[in-house]
Formats: sequence, structure tokens, C-alpha cells
Amino acid sequence: MPVIASLRRNRVELAWGLFAAANLVAMGLWPSWETIPFHFVWISLTIVYGFRVWGVRSTAVVLSVVILGTGSLILVDAFEGIQLWGELFEVPLMSAMFLAMVWHARRRLDALRTAERQATEMTSLLARQERFLHDASHELRTPVTIARGHLEVLNRLVEARSAEVTIALDELQRIERIIDRLLLLAKADQPDFVVAEEIDLEAFLEDVFIRWSEVAPRLWRLGPMARGSLTADPEALRIALDALLENAVKYTQDGDAIEVRARELGPDVAIEVADEGSGIAPEAAARIFDRFARGDVARTRTQGGVGLGLAIVDAIAKAHGGSCLLAGNGASPATTFVFRLPRFRASLAASAAEDSAAPAARL
Repeated sequence: MPVIASLRRNRVELAWGLFAAANLVAMGLWPSWETIPFHFVWISLTIVYGFRVWGVRSTAVVLSVVILGTGSLILVDAFEGIQLWGELFEVPLMSAMFLAMVWHARRRLDALRTAERQATEMTSLLARQERFLHDASHELRTPVTIARGHLEVLNRLVEARSAEVTIALDELQRIERIIDRLLLLAKADQPDFVVAEEIDLEAFLEDVFIRWSEVAPRLWRLGPMARGSLTADPEALRIALDALLENAVKYTQDGDAIEVRARELGPDVAIEVADEGSGIAPEAAARIFDRFARGDVARTRTQGGVGLGLAIVDAIAKAHGGSCLLAGNGASPATTFVFRLPRFRASLAASAAEDSAAPAARL
């Protein structure tokens, strides 16, 4: 059984060995045509090695056998005057070419092994990071909940509302939001992170817009809407839009404009959240979607944050097969985030309206 298993495992080498032996026999039987089987032996050796890449010892043994076999046959024919002595130089030439190929093949194999090892280490590191985020968030939630409960009881017992207790409750609420976002990011790579269903995009965006228009005194505008249905996770989509609108409110002042709009891009839809706030520095625009990145490190804690909101937006967009990007170069005061998602189907009424408007536009 071990012999049969070894033959099955090395059947490519066995087949090549039989082929090479047949060509060596042909070199001996037909010396005037021996250059043809000679090249067959070397070319087949190069091809087989390219697929198998033997160890150093096995390569040296096989190469020595081929050199001795082909070289001795040509040497005998040269002594007998059947072949020119110059043909003997073919052996070291083919050997040098084969060794060059061996060097490149082994370098490629070493590079592949290094890349596989690094990929395994990176996967393990990411898994440990995700597990740490998940475990730490769960461990933090219990003491925060207990502390919040005691402070709320204390706040009800005292006659006058304590400013210190109010501040502590606000900070605990902020910690709870951070924990929720950490847990959300910890689940971002899981296959059940999003559960898609069909939603009416226009009605969905109007609902999100109305809810946020009552949060802060801004100049809220509902821009043009792409009418149709979108296959997406409504809860995840709401979380992403909430993060974008929270970001817009955070970096704008009273009276600044914030606009929500959507436009059709073939089978995709682009949901845009634009504001006339302080903008984002160009040097920070490339990293704002990284975890714990902030557009301006000089912002206060009240205005800034820990930099998880846009990372969540990016994770949700990628989980849907879409993307989120900052329109423009970030140098202008206005800021526009484009949240692009696939699997959008325009409504028949919207398509008919576009078709009827097209001839009028050409008049």
C-alpha cells in the first residue's frame, strides 16, 4: 500500500521518467536524429520542474542523471564521427538554462510561502482584534449599566437636579454609544452582518430626514430623490445614514444647510449627505474612514468623537457591496459624502417620467 500511494503521489515524475528513458533509447538507436529526443528530454524536464519544484537534493540527482545520459550518448557519437564535437556544448548550455529556471522557480516558491505566512498571521491578528473588541465591549457594558442605574436613582432622590450627576449620566451615555459602535464593528466581517430586504428608498429617506430635522436647528433640505426600490438591510442603512447626519450636525452651526438627496446610477443608487460646515482638511480626507480616525485632531471632545462613525458607514457600505467616499478633494468648506449601493431598481413611474422629459429637453 505505501508503494502504491507513493506512485500515485509521484505519477507526474514517473510519467516523465518513462518519457525521458524512451528518448534516451531513441538517441542511442538513431544517432543522426538524436538532437530531437535530446531537446525533448531537456524541455520536458523544465516543464515538469516548473509544476513540481523538487527539493535541492532531488533536483541535483535528476539533473546529474540527465547530464550524464544525454552527454555520454553525444560523446560516443562524436568519437564515432556521427556528431560534431560542437554538439557536446549543448549539454552545459541546457544545464545552465535549466538552473536559471530552477533559481527563479525557487524564488517564486519562497515568495509565495512568505506571502501565505504573512496572510495567515494577518488573519490571526485581525481575528484577535475583533475578538478583543467584542469581549471588551461586552465586559464594559455591565459596569456602565450598573453605574448608570445608580446615578439615575441618585438623581431622583435628590431634591435639586445635580449638575455633576447630569454630566456623569451624559458621559455614561457617550460610553454606551461607543460600546454599541465597537460591537457593531466587531460583527462587520461576519456573513450575517446585513440582512437585506426590499425597501422603498424615497419613503425610507424621507423618514430618516424628518427624524433628524427635529434634532438640531439647521437649514434642512430634502433634495432630488431617486424613486424606486433598494435591496438592503434597513437597520444597517439607517445606522449608516444616522452616522453621516450626526457627522454633518456635529461640524455645522445653527442655520447652516444640510441636504439629503439620492440619484440613480444605473443599477446603483448614490445617497448623498451634504453640509455647509467647516469641511475636512485635505490631508485628513484619505483616512477619515479608518477606525478611530478624526477629521481634525484639534477638535474638542464635545465636538469631535472617537472616530468610529465613518468607519461604521464604510463597513456597512462594503457589506452591501457598495462604497462610501468624500466627494471632491475636501478643500472646500462644504462637505458631501456619497453613499453608493448596488441592487437599485427605479420605479416604472420614474422611468416613464424620464422618458417623457427626454424629448422635451431636446426641443
